[in-house]
Parts: sequence; C-alpha cells; structure tokens
Amino acid sequence: MAKKPLTQIQLDFDTPAPITVTNSISVEPAEPVQAIPEVAIPIADPTPSEEPLVGIRRVKRKENPAAVPGKRGRRSLKEIASRVDLIQVPPDEELFKKQYYSIGEVATMFREKQSLIRYWETEFDILQPRKNRKGDRYFRPIDVKNLVLIYDLLRRRKFTIDGARDYLKKNKKAEDRFALIQSLQQIRSFLVELRTNL
Repeated sequence: MAKKPLTQIQLDFDTPAPITVTNSISVEPAEPVQAIPEVAIPIADPTPSEEPLVGIRRVKRKENPAAVPGKRGRRSLKEIASRVDLIQVPPDEELFKKQYYSIGEVATMFREKQSLIRYWETEFDILQPRKNRKGDRYFRPIDVKNLVLIYDLLRRRKFTIDGARDYLKKNKKAEDRFALIQSLQQIRSFLVELRTNL
C-alpha cells in the first residue's frame, strides 16, 4: 500500500465568508469577537470590617418557647443531688389503679429523659416492661416501683450501674428494705410536719 502524502489545511478566521445552506438560506457570519479589557478586581481585606454586608440577610432560628434552656452532656453531681427529691411517683394506692404506664408518663414521674429509662431497662433485669407490636413500652406498677429503687441506688446513694446491679443480685430483699425505708421516711416527714404545726 502506498501512503498518501499528508496535506496541511489552512483556515483563515479573519475574513468573514458567507455560509450557504442547501435550502438556499444564507447566513451572515457573526461579528468578530473583540478582546475584553482587563479589569482590576479589588481583593477583600482579610480582617472583618465593622460595616454590615449589603445584600446578605442573617436568618434567625426560631426558638421553641416550650423548650427548657440547658446544656448538653452529663449533669453535674450537684445538680443530680438537687433533683433527687423532685421525683413525683404517686403513692401505691394511686399507682396500682392503672394497669400500665407509658414510657412518657414514667419519664415525667422521674423527670428524666425516655432514653435514660430505656437504657436502665437494658441494664437491669428486674425491669421488664411490656411491649406492643409497634415496640412501645408499657410499664406495670411493679416496674415503676423497681425504677424507684434503681433511681434511689443510682442518684441518691451514688452507686455505679455495675454496683447497683451487683447490689440487687446479692440482696434479694433489697426491695423490701427499700419499701421499709420509704415508709419510715414518710412517717418522719409526717412527724416533722406535725411538729411545725404545733
């Protein structure tokens, strides 16, 4: 096979030439493009200026008026100790009137988050709430009483979770002791109230 010699094609872009189309329409070439003159763009000062930016709006987040202001993370031991007496578990007569309590009701009784109640459920075997098909937890009154015992061990007596779990395993009568302590505390508070009224 013989190789054909390569030929160089020269294109001339400076002279406009009419373009013809098969439908007998002629198109005039566009005007030649002119070079854009260079413009100096000022670079912003790296230090922020005191003047407000024009054309930029700052959008404020809507705040929930019902939200309680607080900080994230763990509470301090002092704050936990101050909240121990604020739990609002009803007396046994009222507690046993209902067969089941939702996790939201239990969390408001103890003034804790629902996630903490769920965590305690996984850590302590004595808590066994019923679950429906959807997975919602419903605590029986005996579970609420056991939560009071766990809350007392963890918050008032400052046990660790492992220590509280071991204490409950070793002391099978811990629930009876705790019930006795609670009844004695109720008698003491009644006597103190009686003395102040005299």
